[in-house]
Amino acid sequence: MWQYTEDEAKKIGVVGWVKNTSKGTVTGQVQGPEDKVNSMMSWLSKVGSPSSRIDRTNFSNEKTISKVEYSNFSIRY
Repeated sequence: MWQYTEDEAKKIGVVGWVKNTSKGTVTGQVQGPEDKVNSMMSWLSKVGSPSSRIDRTNFSNEKTISKVEYSNFSIRY
């Protein structure tokens, strides 16, 4: 199921990671140009993986960075 998130991140053009938590939530980081990050946030909020149930989203620690810290988008376990 995470393959959908990774594929969407690559299609949009962002880098970072996501991970399921033991509380049944998802945590992660998304980096890239602001418009692309906003597109990924919208996808995570409204679409998500086919088997996911999105009750709410909470994006925090948004900030401008001078360069991305990741070379790709990955799934962490």
